[in-house]
Amino acid sequence: MLRSLDSGISGLRAHQTMLDVTANNIANVNTTGFKSSSTQFEDTLSQMLEPASGGNAEVGSTNPAQVGLGVKVAGIATSFTQGSTDETGNATDMMISGDGFFTVQSGGQTLYTRAGSFNFDNSGQLVTPDGALVQGWAAAGGVIPSGSAALSTVKLPTSSVAPAVATTKATVTGNLPSDAATGTTVSENEDVYDSTGASRNLQVTFTKTATGWDAAGEDGTGATGDTAMTFASGAETAGASLTVGGVTVDLSGMTGFATLSTASIASQNGSTSGTLQSYTLGSDGTLTGTYSNGASIALARIALTNFTNPEGLEKVGSSEYAATTASGKSTIGTAGTDGLGTLVGGSLEMSNVDLTQEFSNLIVAQRGFEANARIITTSDQILQDLNQMQH
Repeated sequence: MLRSLDSGISGLRAHQTMLDVTANNIANVNTTGFKSSSTQFEDTLSQMLEPASGGNAEVGSTNPAQVGLGVKVAGIATSFTQGSTDETGNATDMMISGDGFFTVQSGGQTLYTRAGSFNFDNSGQLVTPDGALVQGWAAAGGVIPSGSAALSTVKLPTSSVAPAVATTKATVTGNLPSDAATGTTVSENEDVYDSTGASRNLQVTFTKTATGWDAAGEDGTGATGDTAMTFASGAETAGASLTVGGVTVDLSGMTGFATLSTASIASQNGSTSGTLQSYTLGSDGTLTGTYSNGASIALARIALTNFTNPEGLEKVGSSEYAATTASGKSTIGTAGTDGLGTLVGGSLEMSNVDLTQEFSNLIVAQRGFEANARIITTSDQILQDLNQMQH
């Protein structure tokens, strides 16, 4: 009789745990990056009433007679299936599409999370809502180190400066009119830069000759250059470039048709130094800064980590996990490589809780609890009947 009471009590405890797990799943239905859990039951050790026996020519074999002693919770498994996408439009929100975890530092402890709701704090550090520091690799001169390099906190260097770029090439395009009078001049100007970002004015002057056009350049520092340009049926046949003070002026795109005078310096490849204006996060986690001089420079890259057995991770709150011996070997790398998922900017991964399944689990847990409570009630009634038999 006591065995049935113990079995009923074990069933109450197990289904109470199932109810607790289900309730936690439902409570986190809107938690970013939350992964639902499920309760796994197994029976306990059975008491042997009569062991099995082998048969012979006179008596057949018998099977063991055992009475089970109840149920216990074998484990609580976490499901890492992909959650749905919530597009937020926030530039610092990141969603992992596929396998992997963001790596963060909190109080000196390395933790992992699927919740990519990040922002930059007052010192430019990329942080989670609870202040954990997002880890990755800092760029050096616009170059991201390899995945084997040590991780550090991802930072937005708001005071960084994009270096000046010396002008080495300028391109002139457009048309020089073939029917212009000899001696006609066309002049175009453009600022070019040295390696410190100091500007000077590059002037290219075209003078009509009897055979074509002479091109002469000077940059205000005394440097000059010239070439003779000829055209046949509007196409340039000679004088495709000239060099002025280390700047090669490309004239190969010019034409020599009649009437039109549209020559202009279309571009030059130098710039002054620039300050950081904005940033973007790419699908591989690269943080790229856009500067006032038009430069785009890689600043850092967010790292992703995956484990041999993600279900072995320990939940530590704040949608974060800690590695355990059960989680196995970790793999650190760039999003989109080595089996790691890609990153989707401006989006978050929602909870993977299936409310339909959880409500079904609630009913199962409730009915299981009621059935085990009935076992205790029935056993109690029988014990009461036995007690009354004494009178």
